[in-house]
Formats: sequence, structure tokens, C-alpha cells
Amino acid sequence: MDGAARVAFAGADQGTRLEHLYQRAPLRVLFPSPAPGDLPMAALTTTSGGLVGGDRMSVDVRARSGAWAMAVAQAAEKVYRSVGPDVHVDVALGAEADAWLEWLPQETILFDGARLRRRTRLDVAPGGRLLAGEMLVFGRTARGERLTRGLVHDAWEVSKAGRAAWADAFRLHGDVGCALMHPAGLDGATAYATAVYVGDDAAGHLGTARDLLDVESVRAAATCVAGVLIVRWLGACAAAVRRCFGSFWCGFRNQVAGLPPAMPRLWHV
Repeated sequence: MDGAARVAFAGADQGTRLEHLYQRAPLRVLFPSPAPGDLPMAALTTTSGGLVGGDRMSVDVRARSGAWAMAVAQAAEKVYRSVGPDVHVDVALGAEADAWLEWLPQETILFDGARLRRRTRLDVAPGGRLLAGEMLVFGRTARGERLTRGLVHDAWEVSKAGRAAWADAFRLHGDVGCALMHPAGLDGATAYATAVYVGDDAAGHLGTARDLLDVESVRAAATCVAGVLIVRWLGACAAAVRRCFGSFWCGFRNQVAGLPPAMPRLWHV
């Protein structure tokens, strides 16, 4: 499968409006009504029910000047066991001047033997702000499955005003189970999450981010590099990581942008 979704929001006198939409199966974009006082929303869904080796997915979401919007996932994404080929996912996000964009997919569940290569690129103009997150679950933990083999290559690239500011990649390959269990690796973690905030004010909100971390339930930390704020969670319980990630997201969007301290209703379905 070769799916694609392109969404652009534009600022308008009456608020934010949809400027552009393109979608190609199995990706589909829906526009549910947001909660009162919250942002216009694009909800992405994979109609095939999951991704298999050889699939390619491309997502592009833009907030034009003055637009405030968010893109979410309808449900958790599943990456099935592969007999060899990789799943390729490319996500491009952009926020222009005076824009606010949130990218909030739900967790990606990696079946044992899955092979995923994902790249998430952020490009933020001066005056723009972008909050993006991702979460990986290593196996179908509810049924006792752990990821023991396969490939995970999850890369982030951030540009500010068209110039590279930060890049990072998380990679597991070969004997994945050993890396997940080793004390010098992920030390038994079943889930891993990342939130990235890019804006002219990013460095000033590092303290805010750290105050919102629940370090009693999972391992969590925040830092700021070249004006890019990065927060990460790691835990032995995927549900706890999801809960801490969501709690942080609610508090951060409220304190930084004055938005309702709530997750989209789809997050709770």
C-alpha cells in the first residue's frame, strides 16, 4: 500500500479554516467537531487496519500564518510482523508565523517481527509554534507478547526558519529483545514516548515541562537543545507511559498556549 494525506489549515478572520486536503487510501482524513473552546481538528485513520512490510505512508500537515489547529490519530497504529520488507512512514509538519500546530498520534504497536522506518520532520517559521509527539509500544503487551526481533528506526528532524536545528534517531535492530531488557539499554521497558516543542519561546518553557513530569510512574526527563524542547518517557507499563504522556500534553498546551487542559475525545475512545 502507498497511502498519503496532505492537510493545510489557513488563518481567517473568523478563525482557522481548511485550506487544502488530499488523501489516498488507505489513509483517510476526517474532521470531527472539536470540544467546545478547542482547536479545529484533522483525524487520520488507516482504513486497512494496520501496516505490513512494504507499506509506505506519507503525511503532511501545515498550519499557515495565523492558523491554530491539531492533527490526531483516530486509534493506535499497528505494525504487523514482516517477512523481510520494511514499513516506511514519512511525516512532515510545518507551522508558519503566528501559527500553532499539534501533532498527536496515538501509540504505534509493534508486533514481534515488525520492521518500521519512520521519519518525522518539523519546520517552524519565526513566530510559529509546533508541539508534536509519538509513542512506541514494543509488542502486544496485553497478551504477553514482547518485541524480540525486527527493526525500529524512528528519526526526528527539526528545522527552524528552514535551517536544521536538531536531529535524533532511535534504533533497534537484530536481537531487539536483548536491547529492550539489558540494564544499559531500555531496562525492561515496554513503551517509549517523545514530545517535541518548537517555538521562539521553547527554552523559556523547560521549567514548565519538568514541573509537569510524573517521574513516580515512569522514567521521564526534559531538555532543550538549540531552541528545541524535547521530553521523553520510558516505562515497563505501556498504559502508565500513555497516561503520563497525556497528562503532560494537557498541562503543557494549557500553560504555553492557553488551550483547554484536555486530550481530544478520540484519545479516550
